[in-house]
Amino acid sequence: MGKRRIVLQVGSSGTLNTLELAKKYKAGYLHASTSECYGDPLVHPQVETYWGNVNPIGPRSVYDEAKRFSEAAVAAYERYHGVNTHLVRIFNTYGPRLQANDGRVISNFMMQALRGDPLTIYGDGSQTRSFCYVSDLIDGIVKLAWSNEHLPTNIGNPVEWTILECAKEVLAITGSKSEISFQPLPQDDPKQRRPDITKARTLLGWEPKVMLHEGLGLSLPYFKSCVAAEKSTTAV
Repeated sequence: MGKRRIVLQVGSSGTLNTLELAKKYKAGYLHASTSECYGDPLVHPQVETYWGNVNPIGPRSVYDEAKRFSEAAVAAYERYHGVNTHLVRIFNTYGPRLQANDGRVISNFMMQALRGDPLTIYGDGSQTRSFCYVSDLIDGIVKLAWSNEHLPTNIGNPVEWTILECAKEVLAITGSKSEISFQPLPQDDPKQRRPDITKARTLLGWEPKVMLHEGLGLSLPYFKSCVAAEKSTTAV
């Protein structure tokens, strides 16, 4: 429960404290929100005006609701206090320096494949995600930060992959012979995730340039170094 409590505190007290600082010093404020605000969506692809389908008391709720609270706080400070806020809803992002063991899809698959471990897929792998390479994300965030837009803006890659397709792409990039292990699907795991980036294209002139195959190739040396570091630590 300790980690979950920290997530809630960061997304509530942490956001309010930093908003107060922005208000005090008349600073710009950019909030990194998440596609998890859409929950397990009933609208596909997800557009910014969709309010979402989130279980407020489920196992994912401490993160989902903390981010939704943060968005409400950011919007309130812009509306009532005139803070120059920006709200980016980030979809799955990957690339070098992604934490190797943070439980994300790409990092899990890359590390498992390079270790020779089975790739873990929850459910049958038909659920979808959209993967945005880190340089594309940063480009979108910078463009949004310099804009006059204060409402939420999706930044992500609109190309949709099933989790099983992603696993096979990782195996191809790494040359791994790892097998695939299917495990039970966690509660409230979103079945579909794909951003509608019409707003970002129109307002910011932004769209992603790096597709998954290229991005995985660019990420491969980093994940190889992570596996090598693991082996050297174990050897010691």
